[in-house]
Amino acid sequence: MQVALQDLRFAFRQIIRNPGFSLTAVLSLTLGIGATVAVYSILYDAVLHPWPYAGIERICDVWLTDNAGHEGTWDLTGPQIRQLRQSHAVEDVVTSNYTNQTVTGGDIPEDVVVDEMSGSHFQFLGLTPVLGRYITPTDVPDGQDPQPVAVLSYKFWQRHYRGDPAVVGKTIQLNHKTYTILGVMPMRFTWRDGDIYTPLKMESDQAHRYGPEIKLKPGISFEAAAAEFRNLYQEFDKQTPNVFPKQFKVSVRGLADTYTRDLKKTMYLLFGAVALLLAIGCGNVSILLLARGTARQHEFAVRSAVGASQFRIVRQLLTESLLLSGVGAGLGVFVAYQSIAFIVPRLPDHSYPYEADFHINLPVLFFSVGLAILSGVVFGLFPALQSSQPKISQVMQAGTRRLTGSVKGRRMHTALIAGQIALTLLLMTAAGAAIQSFVRMNTVSLGYETQHTMSVEIPIRENAHTTWADRGRFLAELRDKIAATPGILSVGISTNATPPNSGWRVPVEVLGKPAAQEQEAHVEFVSPEYFSTLRIPFVKGRVWEQSEVERGATLVLVNQAFVRHYLAGEDAVGHSLRVPQFASLPPMLLAANGITGWLQIIGVVSDSLDDGLDKPVAPAVYAPYTLVMPPFTQVLVRTQSEPLVQVRSIRQRIASIDPDQQIVSDVRDLQGWIQHEPEFERGRLISILFGAFAFLGLTLAAVGLYSVVSYTVLQRTSELGVRVALGARRRDVLSLVARSAATSIGIGIAAGLALSFSLNRLIANWIESGVRDPFLILAVALILIAVAALACLVPARRATAIDPMVALRCE
Repeated sequence: MQVALQDLRFAFRQIIRNPGFSLTAVLSLTLGIGATVAVYSILYDAVLHPWPYAGIERICDVWLTDNAGHEGTWDLTGPQIRQLRQSHAVEDVVTSNYTNQTVTGGDIPEDVVVDEMSGSHFQFLGLTPVLGRYITPTDVPDGQDPQPVAVLSYKFWQRHYRGDPAVVGKTIQLNHKTYTILGVMPMRFTWRDGDIYTPLKMESDQAHRYGPEIKLKPGISFEAAAAEFRNLYQEFDKQTPNVFPKQFKVSVRGLADTYTRDLKKTMYLLFGAVALLLAIGCGNVSILLLARGTARQHEFAVRSAVGASQFRIVRQLLTESLLLSGVGAGLGVFVAYQSIAFIVPRLPDHSYPYEADFHINLPVLFFSVGLAILSGVVFGLFPALQSSQPKISQVMQAGTRRLTGSVKGRRMHTALIAGQIALTLLLMTAAGAAIQSFVRMNTVSLGYETQHTMSVEIPIRENAHTTWADRGRFLAELRDKIAATPGILSVGISTNATPPNSGWRVPVEVLGKPAAQEQEAHVEFVSPEYFSTLRIPFVKGRVWEQSEVERGATLVLVNQAFVRHYLAGEDAVGHSLRVPQFASLPPMLLAANGITGWLQIIGVVSDSLDDGLDKPVAPAVYAPYTLVMPPFTQVLVRTQSEPLVQVRSIRQRIASIDPDQQIVSDVRDLQGWIQHEPEFERGRLISILFGAFAFLGLTLAAVGLYSVVSYTVLQRTSELGVRVALGARRRDVLSLVARSAATSIGIGIAAGLALSFSLNRLIANWIESGVRDPFLILAVALILIAVAALACLVPARRATAIDPMVALRCE
């Protein structure tokens, strides 16, 4: 024990005596371990194991893919869900219905998300309430109205009732209907982001449709379930025509594929980046330890000469390496905690289940720390093991600074630096592609103006304005009231048409043109003021008159993309189109007469983004908002100044029409809508983190190169002094020092270019940048060469300032 403490004290003195070396080594491990553990922990908790529900690996969805490659999940009728429940592969099928409702009966109405859940839904998920009980099938008798009961989410219970443990048995009003509170679910139960859960009565008609959640029986694979569901969905297609794609393939995917497939690619990409950073960090520590150990070979020889055994020297170096690795690992855990707190709030909205419980992942923590310790131990002991090979007398005669290490050691230095530079170049190439893609996304032409404009979402109260005429009058009155607010310039209704991702993508048919599976368009329901509010110019034709809007005229506008794709550039005005799916709209969507027939095109508008920021403008059809009116709408408001300051006034205007009518609390301006697009948030996250990782990798590579060149200059002090004394010029000394690092840099750059060019297409596809720019790789290589040259220049300039007399006295 006393000897171990002695080794530990000496190791501390070595660390303090060499602060630059120690700090660089510790920071290299800290950054590599911290970033790797943080990113993998998020990947594990948000993508691989985010749910706390029972049998989560057997919960799945049925996906349909059409001939154009478009895929999605489709809702089913009540009888179809019951039929699906009888399948051999299925243990249970449940469903829910998402609604916005208002808590009434208090001082201030509160907008809440209410999930209506089928009777066995809570048993299906398998979490136990923290208070009371959950909804069971006895609360939803088959064929009867459900009981007026409710279950609260944990967050709503804390927010609305301040965690009152006596809440069970109390009542709550939703849209003036009273419900008895049965219980409170645990904190991690956030299914469908609901605030309150109530029983769902599953109707038996063909009009009401529900999204099924399927739990397979134990031992049933997704492939076997898909084979069984294929014929069943073909039968469903015959039961409800014009609902499913004309031709489709059936596949079954787990819940993670449905909710986290986009985030999975992002997190795997980031994990690859931090794995590179960890490798660069461990390589940097290896380079530092190897260079430091080579410089200490004279010390090892002296120790051996005075009686120290090889084991004693190895044990001392092992203590020093473990101390450095331990400090770096401890700080890495701290950095991982801080990194998780930084990254999680910046993940794209709704890209991961909110049930996820983020924490440090212990297996990857142990792996990262073990890799760091292994690197420290192996490369820390390497010089000591090498020092036992030459004769002690030869080492002593070599002086204190002339020894440059063995050929094997120099080759090890060269290989490590070259590998570090190659990995850094690859990481910088990926970062450059991500940043270039994000910059391009920010400069894309929108086709509309976002300045001083916001979108206000208005969920229409349940059982309010249930007829087509009443709902149309209500929406028109909302628009007029808001437009009369001082400071508001224009107001347009955009039921489902707030860009840059707008409309319902559905198949369309053009009169006189051959129908094709690929003929799809984004159908958007708007008022005439929509185009002037967004400053979208007209190309040809006219907009609807107010009388046409009020009667739900079957007149539509199309964008230029529609004309290019489906009319071959012909004059669109006078053509007609039809939307087959309008024949099977659910009753919640109030439709005007004649909607199933041909819709006449009366105008063409300029293209504006409607399919996200990273895709071309899709064909669009603009219909009067009265043609189809769901139980919600959005209002676009253009103001004279900052739009969000008008939210309070808009609330008051809406309350003057209906005191119980709420608006969605998350009101954003149109720039905010852009910034909340999944591809924007993903691009921003990747560019920030990749840029940071690339900068850290570049810094570590530069430090590693600097340390090697510095130690080389230190070891060759006497040689360089002799050269200067014999007349060597400054540039000769600079060239000599530079050549010592040129081999490593050249090999590293060549290997990095080979990796980057070979993986260029893969990097672009994973980043989803569409950027495959070889000049970007060359530019990154030039930056890395410049940084490497700068890292060599500082110690090289120090070599040119050597005083020959001082250098010769080193002997």
